[in-house]
Amino acid sequence: MSFFTPKLGIDLGTTTTLVYVPEKGVVLNEPSVVAVSLEDKKILAVGADAKIMVGKTPDSIVAYKPMKDGVIANYRVTEAMLSYYIKKALGRFNYFKPDVILSVPAGVTSTERRAVIEAAVKAGAKNAYVVKEPVLAAIGAGIPIQEPRGHIVTDIGGGTIDVAVISLGGIVASTSVKCAGNRLDHAIQDYVKKTHNMAIGEKTAEEIKINVGSALPVEEELTMEVKGRDVISGLPKTTEIGTNEVVKATKKELTEMIDAIKYVLQETPPELAADIIDRGIIMTGGTSQLRNLPELIFRRAGVRATLAEHAPLCVARGTGIALTHLNTYKRSMIAK
Repeated sequence: MSFFTPKLGIDLGTTTTLVYVPEKGVVLNEPSVVAVSLEDKKILAVGADAKIMVGKTPDSIVAYKPMKDGVIANYRVTEAMLSYYIKKALGRFNYFKPDVILSVPAGVTSTERRAVIEAAVKAGAKNAYVVKEPVLAAIGAGIPIQEPRGHIVTDIGGGTIDVAVISLGGIVASTSVKCAGNRLDHAIQDYVKKTHNMAIGEKTAEEIKINVGSALPVEEELTMEVKGRDVISGLPKTTEIGTNEVVKATKKELTEMIDAIKYVLQETPPELAADIIDRGIIMTGGTSQLRNLPELIFRRAGVRATLAEHAPLCVARGTGIALTHLNTYKRSMIAK
């Protein structure tokens, strides 16, 4: 690795992409959205500027979300997005191609992994490495993953929930289920449509989840005024939604997420299970910030769950630490 090669860590997420530069930290935290004009296939906006357009574009503009369930769904758009983010993170005056570490879900196939590496190289990376998300999340949460002790990490993002037991720097048992933040948003959309006869957009559903959502029913409900379109009359309409309605709306999805955690606990060797009982589950990722989610996990799986510090940034930080100590983490990496 030459002295001049810049290094970048990219947490390539379904809903958000974060870029980490060693010694600077997370320099970029933007939605994984690209707005493309259909007529000349030109890219009009990337990231935050493009997210504003979702659900509000005329026919000639499409706002793509190139990542689905943690993997690349639209290759060309992903490449363009990566290229934009790499340039933006490195600054205009950089003429050297960077070494890049990217995150992939634990259940990624070799084809999906190759797609991520190829997209990164075409987008301007000199070398690209991919590391599984739970490993990065664990590193970023400050877990000493090289020890001969079991640690369990749950990374809940927009597209996937990744659960893994990590010991001696590698994954012992893991699963990756395509049920996370986005599925909760869709469940809220469906619920509002069924019970309030009102159609709302994805962005509104996400706001409901963040502002009043919870994993368990609460006594003192938070409420929020929601604006949308009446399904029957087709006219704009406003209604109020409370926390316990959101709990009801997302029950099935939350159960699916808990089942993923239970599955990994069942697959864990007994020696490591003992370590896990002592230490509990470390939760990372944006969706793990849902109110009362640690409590729900404790009630259903019987293991303490704690939210990592700066949960949404753990994977990105993990890429940064892995970049700085490449040799230590070489084993958990899959090079290009």
